[in-house]
Amino acid sequence: MVKKIRNILLPQSFRFKVIFISIICLLIPATMTLFIYNYLTKDTIREQALSNANRELTIANEYVQKLLEDMMYITNFIQVDAEMNTLLKRKTRNMVDHTPDQKYQMFMDDSKINETIDNITLLGGKSYVTILLKNGNSYTNYSSSEYNPTKLFHERWFKQLNQTKGYESVWIGSQPTMFKSEKKVNPYQVSVARTLRDENSNIYGYVIVTIMENKISQIFENMTGHEEMVLLDSSNHIISNRENSRIGKLFRYRDQLRENNYSNIFQVSKKNYLIAEHKISFTGWKLVSVVPYKQATNKVNSIFNKVIIVQIIFFTIFLFVMTYLLRTITRPISRLGTVADIVQQGNLSIRSRIRGSDEIGKLSESFDLMLDRINEKIHEIKATEERKRKAELDMLQAQINPHFLFNVLNSIRMKVLVKGDKESAKMISSLSKLMRMTISKEKKIITFLEEIQIVSDFINIMNMRQKEKVNVELSVHEETHTVLIPRFILQPIIENSIIHGLNQSAGTIKLVTKVNENELIILIEDDGQGMDEETLKKLQSKLILSNESDNSIIPNKKGFSSLGISNVYERMFMTFGQEFKMEIKSEVGKGTQVSLTIPKGGINTNVQSNAS
Repeated sequence: MVKKIRNILLPQSFRFKVIFISIICLLIPATMTLFIYNYLTKDTIREQALSNANRELTIANEYVQKLLEDMMYITNFIQVDAEMNTLLKRKTRNMVDHTPDQKYQMFMDDSKINETIDNITLLGGKSYVTILLKNGNSYTNYSSSEYNPTKLFHERWFKQLNQTKGYESVWIGSQPTMFKSEKKVNPYQVSVARTLRDENSNIYGYVIVTIMENKISQIFENMTGHEEMVLLDSSNHIISNRENSRIGKLFRYRDQLRENNYSNIFQVSKKNYLIAEHKISFTGWKLVSVVPYKQATNKVNSIFNKVIIVQIIFFTIFLFVMTYLLRTITRPISRLGTVADIVQQGNLSIRSRIRGSDEIGKLSESFDLMLDRINEKIHEIKATEERKRKAELDMLQAQINPHFLFNVLNSIRMKVLVKGDKESAKMISSLSKLMRMTISKEKKIITFLEEIQIVSDFINIMNMRQKEKVNVELSVHEETHTVLIPRFILQPIIENSIIHGLNQSAGTIKLVTKVNENELIILIEDDGQGMDEETLKKLQSKLILSNESDNSIIPNKKGFSSLGISNVYERMFMTFGQEFKMEIKSEVGKGTQVSLTIPKGGINTNVQSNAS
């Protein structure tokens, strides 16, 4: 870890290192604090989540149990009330003939029973009460058009009812609603049934109390939590839940159910869930809630997240203030580093202008004074070098003109003596152009196109001097025509190719230009006799000496060609400096190639004015 941090910091600035280390020193304690806090509160959050789930389930259990107890109250009242039992037992007696008094009594009994049923169902929500006697008589708080109570004899659970003893009840889970008016709104109902017995414990009737299942599901919907809450029967089939579509189906988490008033955390599909259950003792049913653990701990986690957010906010504010102060303190160092980079790129006119009584202020002031002194020295050296360059250029130019004119005039004289023809006129025309260019001292910088014209005139003259003609092949880009170069750069090289390379015999000289992104390459190649490796190395070493020595160009009395390559190299190097490159390649019997590399833009305005 330390090695990685060191590798990150090594190439960075001093300012970055200070800020980075400060941030690390803040992040590590803050992260450790949050980690320890999370570790210490993990068990507490779990216990709190279980407690909250039990509390929610307890509240729901109280409401559901109260609803079922109301149903039990109705059955208990009808079963134990002496008056109701007397009236109902009387109804079980079958009388064929009824006197008017008996008919009246029967009417009063029926009214009394119905009134009692209505009275006991006034409290609480709406309940459907059915008293069904064995002789087929029935009493209900709903009309027979809603449902025919005698159909209850054919229900599957009715056999179980006959097997009960005493005050035992049969709780009937969710079934399709049997009342016509309720079917559309409430598709399911929940019922409890009990037997009515005489003094000999013989069954003479039945009482069935029914409520709509939605009364239970509404209790679940009114709970504040978002957990899945269901009412299950003894076989773990769903009696009621928020989704009616699952009623009657097996509870999907039944394997996690264990015991009464139990709560725990289990995992399904890599997700944690919290389950809690409460048993309703008098029904054999149980109330179960299942909630995702993340949701159960949402409130606690919300508080924890708020704490984190507050810490992050304060950390960010503190970090911003610290970074601002560090940047303010380290700004002079950063400024000084930027100035040093710019100076390294060659700009010596920039100054840091940082002043102060501390070490950075003193260092900056010394740095600025050093740059001032360097600039003064550079200006002095430039002035000296420009004077020296001008003198050397003038000297080099003076070396070429007299010697070249001597050779040319001698050739023309010999031609005229032998015969007078058009070739002589052409030769004189070419000579006059060269003389004008040579004698003129004002036009020292010319375009590349003008230099090519000088070469053409020179070739014409040389072809008239010797028996065998030299062929020149030009392959020059048009965009190079306007490039500015010193005059008489190509002529000495071509003269050497004719005299030394081709040995004044027939041959071909190629002049080719190549244009790259930032430079222009001029290639002069002949197919002459070439040079051996020793001669080539001597010539190349002469170019190196020409660059290093101030007195390398010395007038030579042996002829113009002896000045050739060194002369060109010296003048081009003085004009373009380090950006100019010259290479010579040669093989015996294969010819010689000279390449000149200059900036694509040629001579800039300042160099041109100085050279002029």
